[in-house]
Amino acid sequence: MQLSELGGGEEASRECPNCHGKRIWRDGLRETRNVSVQRFLCRECSYRFSESPSLSADSFNIAARQVCVALRGAKNLATATETKTVAGDLEKEDAKGKIIEYLWHLNKEGRKPLTIQGRHKVLTRLLKHGADLLNPESVKETIAKENVCINTKALYVACYDGFAKWLGIQWQPPHYKAQRKLPWLPTESELDQLIACYKKKMAAFLQTLKETMARCGEIWQLKWTDLNGNILTVNNPEKGSNPRQFKLSDKLVAMLNNLPKQDLRIFGPTKCLNNFRTNFARRRKRLAKTLQNPRLNQITFHTFRHWGASMLYAKTKNVLYVKQQLGHRYIENTMVYTQLINFEADEYHVAYAKTLEEEGKLVESGFEYVRYAEGEQVAIYRKRK
Repeated sequence: MQLSELGGGEEASRECPNCHGKRIWRDGLRETRNVSVQRFLCRECSYRFSESPSLSADSFNIAARQVCVALRGAKNLATATETKTVAGDLEKEDAKGKIIEYLWHLNKEGRKPLTIQGRHKVLTRLLKHGADLLNPESVKETIAKENVCINTKALYVACYDGFAKWLGIQWQPPHYKAQRKLPWLPTESELDQLIACYKKKMAAFLQTLKETMARCGEIWQLKWTDLNGNILTVNNPEKGSNPRQFKLSDKLVAMLNNLPKQDLRIFGPTKCLNNFRTNFARRRKRLAKTLQNPRLNQITFHTFRHWGASMLYAKTKNVLYVKQQLGHRYIENTMVYTQLINFEADEYHVAYAKTLEEEGKLVESGFEYVRYAEGEQVAIYRKRK
């Protein structure tokens, strides 16, 4: 509590009975059984004492000490704690300032906004969990205590390493080697169930993820000028990927054209993506509970990319074509999708077409031609389940 809140003011005529200092401040009133006794605080030694007009000068010092003997210890402890807290707050404020300077440095270096946001999130989390960002050993200890997977710890180390180099801090990074896992794949029917349960904006977003295999950030940044008929161009690739074009189905084009054109971007401002992802997870959880299918809770925006890449390779057996469609710069990143499909055990949906119109609809739905049965005069198509 501030002294000014208690009507505090300097008393030049008094002195502290503890250190005999002259910087004495009124510190409110202490209510006794009969009278109100003025309290004082020494600004030199933080000693608190009370006034008793009925006592002599010698007795005053003794009485003051007796009244405040317990309070003095508590005051000294509180003062030490307050000093420590203020020091800690100053350290945090200094670290926060350095984080802002570092993020501005990354911006000047031309780093992507999502990269800057990711670095900010990691450094802020470390600071929130008690790490002193100016002390590498404190950061190591905080990372070691974090209850996260080893891949996340490796990410923390990489982010702090860039921050430390910018500050000129020498440190020995701990060894957390990221473990690469094979992506989990749902069935197409599970993806379609999710798409069908959402309203038109989310449904269109998910259908775009499914047909283009693009990253969610790339789709979120799409502008109406990127859509030309049924040709969609990804002009803002992420993670150093290459720009690319996709031919959309008539179904998806109709879904996109039904969205309100209130912004330059198709799906809205960039800053709203996290809220969009949260809304997706909330409804997905309810659907998984309704359908009694916990597998749905494993589906994320990026799962659509994994599923699409695996199905495209299963269909074409052309890893270079898959690499091009995904925008990968290195084929090693694409090779993981060649391990996800057991071609010998694949199951298919089979469909038949007697007219060109029926064949066109099957092709648009992702079916591939198998053969023409002359006896029945039908074309046979198939699509992996």
